[in-house]
Amino acid sequence: MLLTKKSEYALLSLISIAKSDTPKNVDVLSRELNIPKSFLAKIMQNLAKHDIVVSHRGVNGGFILKKPYDEITVLEITTVAEEKVPSVFECSPSAGSCPSDIANACNVWPLLNNLQTKINVFLSGLTLKDIAS
Repeated sequence: MLLTKKSEYALLSLISIAKSDTPKNVDVLSRELNIPKSFLAKIMQNLAKHDIVVSHRGVNGGFILKKPYDEITVLEITTVAEEKVPSVFECSPSAGSCPSDIANACNVWPLLNNLQTKINVFLSGLTLKDIAS
């Protein structure tokens, strides 16, 4: 489970917001990106709760980025969207999270852990600006 629709929709929405000169509300984003409004609303609320976007109320309200888009990493966005660090395999985040409690004796776990570390480093070095350009 690396990334789900939650991450995809969060990234698409944030790219749209980053490229806009005015706040974008859920209705506009939903139509523009063809994303179910109720699903997108939950994603945007979660992004606001974790200080990635700021919500402005009113007629001209909507969402804007909380900080410059070159300071928001893809790992940060996907972690908030997924509500956990996205992992390649169920057992890869840590030896302690091994579903069968055999990580220390497992020949595959070090490989998976190494792969996960490389993916985390890659995603933390990639910003919203990098993918929005």
